[in-house]
Amino acid sequence: MKSITVFCGSSFGSDDIYKEQATLLGQTLAKQNIQLVYGGAITGLMGAVADGALNAGGKVIGVLPHFLQSKEIAHKQLTELILVETMHERKTKMNDLCDGVIVLPGGYGTLEEFFEMITWAQLGLHKKPIAILNIDGFYDDLIRLVQTMVNKGFLKQINRDMLLMSDDVNELLEMMKNYEAPTVGKWISKDEI
Repeated sequence: MKSITVFCGSSFGSDDIYKEQATLLGQTLAKQNIQLVYGGAITGLMGAVADGALNAGGKVIGVLPHFLQSKEIAHKQLTELILVETMHERKTKMNDLCDGVIVLPGGYGTLEEFFEMITWAQLGLHKKPIAILNIDGFYDDLIRLVQTMVNKGFLKQINRDMLLMSDDVNELLEMMKNYEAPTVGKWISKDEI
């Protein structure tokens, strides 16, 4: 893997562990010579992951819509900052630039980005690993909901298994490097329910 997109919050959250782990992720990507692609801001976990990578000598590409420049405050030290018009262009560009995706804690925007990327994978639009760094159990309830989708017949187990998760940066990266996308489609027939 040469390039990983990270989706995360533009806030720090309520516990220092989120910032610490975001910084560690950035540092680890740089040390493994993996380029970071992220949302381009200097604020919150976005800034922490970028600073972690930059301070460890890594390459960092930010992708930021023009209208968010004043709200999320563009990071000035990036290897490259790409400005786009819309949120959809942002996700498309971030997908184009990466070999895999890691999701850190965040709010609505982070979840929306995560779900679009995993949906694209489910539909076979890409075969990239999608992973959650589950810092301090942040995504435990989401994982339970995803399992409920399987249990209630709205999601195949093989599509649930596409989602990689760990609370350890190195373990998560190893899982991503060993990931193989499923070969079956997403559609559930009556026979499979």
